[in-house]
Amino acid sequence: MMRRSSAVCLLLAACVAPLVIPHATSPAVSAEPTALADSELTPALAALRAVGSNGKGHREAMEAWKLLSQADADQLPTLLGGMKGAGTLANNWFRAVVETVAQRQLDDGGKLPVAALEAFLADTTQAPRARRLAYELIAQVDATAEPRLIAPLVNDPSLELRRDAIALALKAADARLEAGEKQEGTREYQRLFASSRDIDQVKDMAQKLRDLGQPVDLPRHLGFVLRWKLIGPFDNVDGVGFDQVYPPENGVDLNTSYQGKVGKVQWRDYATDDDFGIVDLNEGFQRPKMENGNDYQLTPEHKGAVAYAFAEFDAAESRSADIRIGCINANKVWLNGTLLTANQVYHSGMEVDQYVATAQLKKGRNEILVKVAQNEQEENWAQRWQFQLRVCDPLGTALLSRQRTADRADPSRRR
Repeated sequence: MMRRSSAVCLLLAACVAPLVIPHATSPAVSAEPTALADSELTPALAALRAVGSNGKGHREAMEAWKLLSQADADQLPTLLGGMKGAGTLANNWFRAVVETVAQRQLDDGGKLPVAALEAFLADTTQAPRARRLAYELIAQVDATAEPRLIAPLVNDPSLELRRDAIALALKAADARLEAGEKQEGTREYQRLFASSRDIDQVKDMAQKLRDLGQPVDLPRHLGFVLRWKLIGPFDNVDGVGFDQVYPPENGVDLNTSYQGKVGKVQWRDYATDDDFGIVDLNEGFQRPKMENGNDYQLTPEHKGAVAYAFAEFDAAESRSADIRIGCINANKVWLNGTLLTANQVYHSGMEVDQYVATAQLKKGRNEILVKVAQNEQEENWAQRWQFQLRVCDPLGTALLSRQRTADRADPSRRR
């Protein structure tokens, strides 16, 4: 738990406008707490939620912060409830208010409303970060909080709480394995793996299960698309191709060929069995690896080039979904003809969920189109031409096409 002065510093870090945040010892913050009326709370909470970047709403939020910091500790659940719908900057302001009120109560020898905070934590309709903050307040004054409150949350809708619960349960699973209870420990790892959503935990548990001799289908667990149709290359010399509308952007016809960068191009099949769904366009267009086996020597037609990847996604229902792409090259993604994301960045690294777009899947057939542009850099590290894409819900739970059995590699191969 941060003390009040640290909470104020958090606000300073969050603000981009040159505003003066009251110090913890200022009269406005050190006055006696009082139970604020709803007529005061409601507009003040709304003012904090309205905080935006570049100083938007910060002056109003400052006044709201001064008022809310004087709230009675019994109103902590109400303050936490105000975080529903708040953005990242606003959450920093809310955290500062909550920690100021809680720490003042403890400094004055009072008690936190633990029962009410536990009820708030149990309410999964509240904002995940608010529930996590409620838990932190409880844990500060109750040493039994982790095993009592965190342990049951391995399937919680809050990623932070779920992560903590899985980490706690993994200690018990490891203890079983160390005690020679391999079957029980393995079953526990399998159960926790099914609940895991954070990529680092997923990776660690997948490796542990494989070490235990268990098959793991990481692409299925994470929702990576494995089967694609590829076409290219098209011209991207001097970067002209990123905004150039090539024929696939006007509608995909898999039976048609087009004029490409150096001749006619047509759609070709590509399937990846990479654990994280990496589509290697160099491999897809059959360019040989260099002697070190790690990179590809691109021929001139594959430098300054654009490629397209197309996949069909058969959704069981109409619903909102995250389309998440990782790509080391400039890229665009469309769903059913609607542009979701455009990132004109080259060779700045690649990671899972690098770019996230929220989209609406329609029931039945959906079309995913990816455009990946390679530039003309000659350095060895600039030869990668690849991407990975997965479909999931906001928590990171895989959403699988009803055609997934055709996309799924034999799990016995995934060791």
